Amino acid sequence: MTKTIVKKTIKIIGVVELLILSTTLISFNFFINLQVAFLSSFFIIAGSAYAYKKMINSGIALENIDEKKDILDEIEDPYELYDETPINETPADELDLKAIVIEEKKKIKILNLKEIKKGSKAGISLYRLVPYLFLILGFIALKNNELLDISIYLPSLLIGIIVGYFVSKDL
Repeated sequence: MTKTIVKKTIKIIGVVELLILSTTLISFNFFINLQVAFLSSFFIIAGSAYAYKKMINSGIALENIDEKKDILDEIEDPYELYDETPINETPADELDLKAIVIEEKKKIKILNLKEIKKGSKAGISLYRLVPYLFLILGFIALKNNELLDISIYLPSLLIGIIVGYFVSKDL
């Protein structure tokens, strides 16, 4: 399965690279802007997809799956005001307010180092950071060498996004 994905990815990238290489007939400036923009956006999309997939697979392997509410329910009712669980219907003078406050405080999640590490695992991945570094350095290199043409560079980012989407879809 993995070999077929790699072969398909190489074929897609090879065809696109041949098309990009053929733009040298237009001009070197066009080619270099297209190449840097394409590779930057392609690596960002593919790296992000791979990092996310790796994070999900490691969570599944550790059986670290939280049963959460539906996303739509979470947006519409973040504080569970419309929750259908029965409410304690005892009279107000019989309620132990201190116990209720302590119980509600236990439900509040405190941000700790473990939660920060868990949430930022995919964001700090080298699969994501290196492509962004390539994007920044490529842009600076084109600008410093007076080769940057924004009218070519920006639309070329879209090509990398599209190819990255099709490649990462199979991951």
